[in-house]
Order: sequence, then C-alpha cells, then structure tokens
Amino acid sequence: MIFTSKTRVLLTTILIGILVAAGLWYLGRQAQAISGASPATATASATPDAATGDDVEPVQPGDSGPAAVPDAAVAQGSAPKAIHSPDKVSRDLTLTPNQCKVRILDAVKGEILPDASCTPGAIDPAVTEANISSTICKSGYTTTVRAPVSDTDKVKKLSLQQYGLAPSSSTEYDHLISLQLGGTNAVSNLWPEPNREGAPGTTNPKDAIETRLNKAVCSHRVTLADAQKAIARNWVTAEKDLGL
Repeated sequence: MIFTSKTRVLLTTILIGILVAAGLWYLGRQAQAISGASPATATASATPDAATGDDVEPVQPGDSGPAAVPDAAVAQGSAPKAIHSPDKVSRDLTLTPNQCKVRILDAVKGEILPDASCTPGAIDPAVTEANISSTICKSGYTTTVRAPVSDTDKVKKLSLQQYGLAPSSSTEYDHLISLQLGGTNAVSNLWPEPNREGAPGTTNPKDAIETRLNKAVCSHRVTLADAQKAIARNWVTAEKDLGL
C-alpha cells in the first residue's frame, strides 16, 4: 500500500494523540495510587461519621456520654490565672445563657465536670507554697476568704442560666479549685455542680476529694501548684493523676 505524504502526516498525528492520551491516563492512575483515594473520597473521610458522632462535644445535662476535651490550657496543665477576691465574687468572665455545658462522666456516682471553657479555674495569689501553714492548712481559713452569700446567690442564679440548668436543692455553687486548695472567688472558678442522682443535699463526691488533696498538700506529699492544676483539669482523676 502506498501512502501519500498527507496520509502519512495524518496517521502520525493520530498516533501521537493516542500516545499522549495514554501517557496522561497512566500519570493519573499513578497519582491516585500514591494518594490512596480520589479527591472526593479524601473530602468525605475528613468529615466525622454521622453514625459515630463527634465525641469531643460536651454532653447535655442529664445525659451520659464521653467528656468533652478540656481547653488547651487545662489539658497542658498550665497554672490557673490568679485573682485575689476574698470579699466578693470577681466577675472576670462574661458568659451568656446556655453557653456552657456540664460534662457528665457518671451521673449515678455524681462524677460531673464543668465546662472547661467557662470554668477553667482560678487561684488566690495570696496563697503560696511558702505560707500554706498560715492559710489553707490553718483551721478556719476558708471562712475568712469565702465570699458572702448575698453576693454568691446573685452570681449563682446567672451561672445556672449560663449552664442551662434548672435550680435544684442538690446543686452546689462550687469552687472548681476549692478554697482549701487556694482557689478564689471568681466566675472562672465557680460553677453550678449537679450532685449524684437521688442525692438529698449538696454534699457530693468532690467534697471528699478536696479535703484529701488539702491534707496531701499540708503533709507535703504533693505541691500546692500540682494539686491546683490536677483538680482544675479533672477532679475525678486528680488523686490518681497526682499518684495518691
């Protein structure tokens, strides 16, 4: 068969086009193999599975579930901010209704944590490791620094709204870092702590842990700063975290 020059040019052009297309197809397959997924698949995998849910979200009051992840400052164990306010509640944070959510670990046991972004904890700078014998380790100390009920009652009402909780005779307006651990009277250190299911009053499991931590600090088994960080991070696990 004899081809004219025009025919040869046309065949050559077609062959080059086929080779280019094959090369592009091969490169595309290689790129997909390296990435392990198509762009559509990668986008879908970055989205939380609706069936499993987002387990870092705080659970609603009355529900059970995984605790929310504390904010970065608390999680890393940095020192709580210092506010000296022995005669009134310092309104150092401005919170809005329903902004905060308690984190329920075990409702039956009363293991409930505050919202770390709303109640990160705060300490009184007047209490130091050097003066614990004349402050938190001295009988009657907490009565000298506790804010008057006339002030705390007003802030407690607002705090209940901020946490979206209804008033209850078993809910304690509690210092996250207790006064007997050098905690202070500030919005960032106070929260409406629900009690265990069926509790007759405000005495809750956290109270006993606060007392034991106070004794550990006063006997120099742990430092004041470490105890403050541990209870601010998670009062339920504070003793274990401190090796007590």
